[in-house]
Amino acid sequence: MKPPIDAFILAAGLGTRMGPLSQVLPKPVWPLGGRPLLQWCADSLRRAGFGTIACNAHHRPDLLETAMAGTGVEIFREPLLLGSAGGLRHALGRAAEPLAVWNGDILADAPWSTFLEAHHRLRADLSWLLVPHPGGPWNPVWLSRTGRILPPGETGEGPYHFWGAALWGPRALALLGTEGPVDVKAQILTRLDRAMGVVVDPFPCLEIGTPDQLIEAARIHAPQAEGRLAGCYVHPTALPGGRLERCVLGPGAEIPPAVSDQNALWFKEGRHQVRLAL
Repeated sequence: MKPPIDAFILAAGLGTRMGPLSQVLPKPVWPLGGRPLLQWCADSLRRAGFGTIACNAHHRPDLLETAMAGTGVEIFREPLLLGSAGGLRHALGRAAEPLAVWNGDILADAPWSTFLEAHHRLRADLSWLLVPHPGGPWNPVWLSRTGRILPPGETGEGPYHFWGAALWGPRALALLGTEGPVDVKAQILTRLDRAMGVVVDPFPCLEIGTPDQLIEAARIHAPQAEGRLAGCYVHPTALPGGRLERCVLGPGAEIPPAVSDQNALWFKEGRHQVRLAL
């Protein structure tokens, strides 16, 4: 009998904002410090005490399975995208109570212990971990006076920002149905009386959704590895050379010393070096 799934990482997106990088590797496979981004997420969850971790995979799941082999993360292939919540069906029948859910493109150590305590205290069916909205392009989250997450179009207390850390109880999971995509805002929040927001102080959090965010993550977290070339990202199998600015050197990239380039992705395909504009 398989153990209960304590935490589920949502990792089945297409990585559209990564542009050409997603043609080479799925976003969760791009490494930092030699570890795939998905492993960073799993390691963070394990530090918080979650033992059995799973994720969904849609774009090139074979590459994700190869990259995560031996890490203990269970990968569920998702041939058809199931929206912002439908992927959690993979955990039905095995989900812990509650099931911790995390986004696969966020690097952070969220305050899960505080979050879990508040989820139980509020007797919530679904909880989102929120911080005061930092400004910028993210959609705001608003709460009622009792702390309930308000559906899109309604305003109340806030605004807050949702980084993706959520806790799903049995009643929320039961609303997922059996087939088709599920949108958490339109189809789940609106049907729950106790979909609650838990507001905490801001904590260090880094989103990786674009090439520039990957370059910045490498600068911060892997300055001697993928971030060793200022303003660029260097895959562990790449050999940088020349004069480069805002470039991503992907798997097998070899840049001749005479090359000057900027705003480009390089990688090896077969015997050929490929260059694509970022």
